Amino acid sequence: MKHGGIVGIMVVLLFGTAALWWGSDGFTTFTAESARRLDVARSPRPLPAVALEDQRGETVAFEDFAGKVVLLNFVYTRCTTICTVLGSEFEQLRDEIEHSELEGRVVLVTLTFDPEHDGPKQLARYAERYGGADATWHFVRAPSMDDTRRLLRAMDVVVVADGFGGFVHNAAIHVIDPRGRLVRIVDSDAIGEALALARELA
Repeated sequence: MKHGGIVGIMVVLLFGTAALWWGSDGFTTFTAESARRLDVARSPRPLPAVALEDQRGETVAFEDFAGKVVLLNFVYTRCTTICTVLGSEFEQLRDEIEHSELEGRVVLVTLTFDPEHDGPKQLARYAERYGGADATWHFVRAPSMDDTRRLLRAMDVVVVADGFGGFVHNAAIHVIDPRGRLVRIVDSDAIGEALALARELA
């Protein structure tokens, strides 16, 4: 290969590496999910003021949890796969919270993104699978799809119909600080990390 060809290849590789560095935030971001988490960690996001409805049909809002840390996940109650796992993981979190100094300072919120199918009765049945709702764990929905979409957009949660009546969606624990800001997103099974963050923020 001629010298000019080698130089050309090296230039292309150099520019390609530079573009990858810039586009991946210094090689730290290679997926949309990791980009979402990095952006939230760097720039906490206030949540939109949305009226929610719980499994009893009563109105609640994120403002009701002001001064507390909120650990939030997204589900839809007809899901028999990942949402079942998410429920079991939050059940473990509740047990940890209620047997520690975090009781009364940290709450769990499970929010359905499928309000057209998930009304209070469906939320109550889902809650009963894991011992029911209590002062620590709340099961809610935004009754309108517009408000549901506002919440999903605020947290960059992606929900895609799977073609079989269900959905593919992000599975994570969203950490909301006592000021009502989304400050971190961690893996759904990272219970220890979520509790450590809650202790730091509470």
